[in-house]
Parts: sequence; C-alpha cells; structure tokens
Amino acid sequence: MQRKRTQPRLVQSMMDIWTLPDLRRRILFTLGILVVFRFLAHVPLPGVDIKALQEFLGQNLLFGMLDLFSGGAMSSFSVVAAGIYPYITASIVMQLLVPVIPRLQAISQEGEPGRERINRITHLLTVPLAALQGYGMLTILRSQGVTIEPLGHLTMASILATMVAGTIFLVWLGELITERGIGNGISMIIFGGIVAGLPGIVGRGIFDAQAGNPEGLIAYVVLTLAMLVLIVIFVEAHRRIPVQYARSTIRSGRMYRQSGSTYIPLRVNTAGMIPLIFALAMMQLPATISSFFMGPAENPNFWNTIYNVFQSNTVLYQGLYFALVIGFAFFYTMVIFEQMNLPQTLQQQSGFIPGVRPGKITADYLNKVIKRITFGGALFLAIVAIMPFIAQLITNVPLLIQSTAMLIAVGVALDTMKQLEAQLTMRRYEGFLK
Repeated sequence: MQRKRTQPRLVQSMMDIWTLPDLRRRILFTLGILVVFRFLAHVPLPGVDIKALQEFLGQNLLFGMLDLFSGGAMSSFSVVAAGIYPYITASIVMQLLVPVIPRLQAISQEGEPGRERINRITHLLTVPLAALQGYGMLTILRSQGVTIEPLGHLTMASILATMVAGTIFLVWLGELITERGIGNGISMIIFGGIVAGLPGIVGRGIFDAQAGNPEGLIAYVVLTLAMLVLIVIFVEAHRRIPVQYARSTIRSGRMYRQSGSTYIPLRVNTAGMIPLIFALAMMQLPATISSFFMGPAENPNFWNTIYNVFQSNTVLYQGLYFALVIGFAFFYTMVIFEQMNLPQTLQQQSGFIPGVRPGKITADYLNKVIKRITFGGALFLAIVAIMPFIAQLITNVPLLIQSTAMLIAVGVALDTMKQLEAQLTMRRYEGFLK
C-alpha cells in the first residue's frame, strides 16, 4: 500500500520540477555547465603517452584519486587534468589555519564580508597549489616513462600554465552552478566525472563476467549494493541534542518569559570524505618518494623495499590505511566542531540543553557526545576505505567502483535531492522525501 502511494508522488514531483520555470532554468543551467566540463576533459595536452598514462593510473591509487577528482580528465591528460583537487586542498588548509591564526579567525567572524575574504584567500592559494601539483605530476610521469621526451622548458611552462588555468576555470564553473544552478558546484563537478565513468565500469564488469568469473562479479555487485546502503545510512545519521530557549518580552510595561524547543543535529560522519583523502595521500607518499631513488630490478636497494611494502595489495598497507582514516576522522571532526563554537552560540541566543548547565559544562557535554558518535563515523569511513580490498579478496574481481567515489556520489545525490525538495516545498509543492 505504501509503495503505491510513493511511486505517484515521485512521478508527480518530477513533473512539478519541469513545470516551474525558475527551477527548470536552474537544472538546465547545471546540465549545460557539466557538458562544458566534459568537453574540456577531452581536449588533450601534448607530451604524454596516453596509453602508458592510463596503465600508470590503474596501478597508482593516489593518481587514481586525482583522476577521480578531475572526472577522468587526467587519464586523457586534458587541459583540466589537475581537476579541482588544488582548490579542495586549499579549502582544507584554510579550514585548518583559521582557528590557529588569530588574524584569519578575526576575519572569519566578520560575517559575510569575512567569508568573502576567506574565499578570496582560498582562490589565491589554489594557484600555487595547482602549479605545484602540475609540476609534481609531470615529474612523476617523467620518472615512470609516461611522458614523451624531450619536454623543453617552454613546453613545460605552457603545460603548467594551462593546467593552472584549467583548475581555476573549473572552480569558476563550480561557483556558477552554486549561484545559478542546483547543488554545490564543486561537488557537482566531481559527481559529473564519476557518472561519466560509469559506462566504462559497467563495460569492464561485463567483460569480466564473459572472461569466466560471473559468480565473482555477482558477489561483487551484492557487496557494492550493501556498501551503498551502508553509505546512505551513515551519511544521513545524526544525533539530536535537545535545546530549549528562554526569551523575555515586555508588553504593556510587564515582562513575560517565553520558551521554545528545538534540537542540534550532530552528524555521525561530520568529516565527510576528507579523512579518506588525507589518509590516501599519506599512504601513497612513501611509495611516491621511493620511486625517485629505486634501483633496477636486478639490483634492488632500500627504496625498492619501501616501494613494495607500500603497495595497495598488501595487508600491511590496508591496515595502516584503516588506522589513518580513523585518526584523521577524529582530528578533522574536532577541528570543525571547535570552529562551530556551539556552547557560546547557545549562550548568546539564551539557549540551554535540559539538565546541563551553560558554559564549560555544556562544552564538555557536547565534546563527549561528538567524540562518542564520531567513533562510529570513523569506523564506518575506515571500513568504506578498505572495502574494495576486502571485496577483491572475497570475489577475486579487480576493483570496479571505488568506495570514495560511491561516498561522494551518494552525498552529492542526497544533497541535491534535499535542495530540490526545499525548492518544491517553498512553492507549496509536495517533494520527494517524507
């Protein structure tokens, strides 16, 4: 019975979206920007053997992650090969520096002008980070024999300038989506790249089934669907902290006290995908550095051993990866929670948690709660991080869908659905969700 009511509601909501001119214009604008992004992802730069590059990306998890954030643009070494990862890195760096540097903390507390200044600093920081990433990328590709020799200084400079310009252009496109389209623009750029890679993933899965391992493919699909359900549950999970407000109003010369109640939603997974990115970068750093100093295969040295130890197909690598994700999840969550400054905000708004005294006791209570629920979120992220490795051991099927990609795609899809829901609700239409 419930199913019959839900299906017409979804269809009606989809029809309502296209009957609203403003909402229809936003959706079409977002799709148009994504088409421009996908077009740029196929405009190649010179100096790289594309086939050798794709083989290298399949073996290196860190560059595979960068390829994910660039929407597959790195695998074709296009003008937007650097993707928006430099901007994401700059945003993370600024989030970590704001509570540490008093000047930046004062700027962030200036309201909307302060947020604009922080955003401007983030954009400026993106430029050198994009140039550094591009130079490091070209250096590693040259060491792996992927680039076509020789690359002169002028060619290198032009490639780096183009990659930096491509990153800034993608950030601008993302901000256009945020301002005039639907959803968070930066996330939508990443989401568009993930969706664009799905046909290739499905094709490789069908090829694997035809190659004689259909049972393993079916098991992998089942595990992927189970992980998808788990991601949806944990992305939406939160702990509600009840809050009451006491306000005083004066009417006809007399003071009246009014009270109201609400709650603070503390998310189980406050850190999102950031711990996965930090942990992956840390785990790939030793192998990347050792690749510069390795000896030949017939005469290996210490760096050859380090390179072999930090390969993703080892239990030691996955165990360290698991532990780092948990550690970074706690660290990043506490940094974000400190920036929110909830106890002071509650006190300024005459709010209090029932049964908890304001001030330091409230701060201690909230810290205790966030640490407790963050343990579940960190454990979830760590399981998501190593799930492809576990699935490959069980099914003997090579990695088809990255867990990080699934986490991003689910998060962006849910966020976009909520924004569409809000747009329909404002216009007194029935939305998608209950």
